[in-house]
Amino acid sequence: MDNVLIPLVVAVVVVFVVIVELAAAVLPVLIVITLVPPEERHELAEVIAAMDSSRRLRVWRALRASVQARRAARRRAEERRGPRLEYDDWR
Repeated sequence: MDNVLIPLVVAVVVVFVVIVELAAAVLPVLIVITLVPPEERHELAEVIAAMDSSRRLRVWRALRASVQARRAARRRAEERRGPRLEYDDWR
């Protein structure tokens, strides 16, 4: 029984570690595919790439740049849409 128990425990631990690593690799991709709009995926990929290459100062610069790009895109979209009507303007 002892001869089988140790390899079985080792096998279970190895399988558990492999499953956790696969989940850690796949989960961010699934989140990006399901929750991030297609037109914003390129910017997110640039931020992730900046984080992977150097996790110190480049992360903040990349995040700041992505926030500025997002704000500029929203501003352009609002300008194309025109002014919003306030509640008092409806009466």
